[in-house]
Amino acid sequence: MLSWSLAFFVIAIIAGIFGFTGIAAGAVEIAKILFLLFLVLFLVSLVFALLLVRPRS
Repeated sequence: MLSWSLAFFVIAIIAGIFGFTGIAAGAVEIAKILFLLFLVLFLVSLVFALLLVRPRS
């Protein structure tokens, strides 16, 4: 999923260089959404890992 957000970020940069503002804006929005989704999934999995993994004694 992170690769998708990076791909849309690169597309947005390239489109911005060429001046395609509509394409760049769309790619940036998709990259933002994917990045936030990836971040939320990471945080949820981190919390579950910390709560469910108990040290053995």
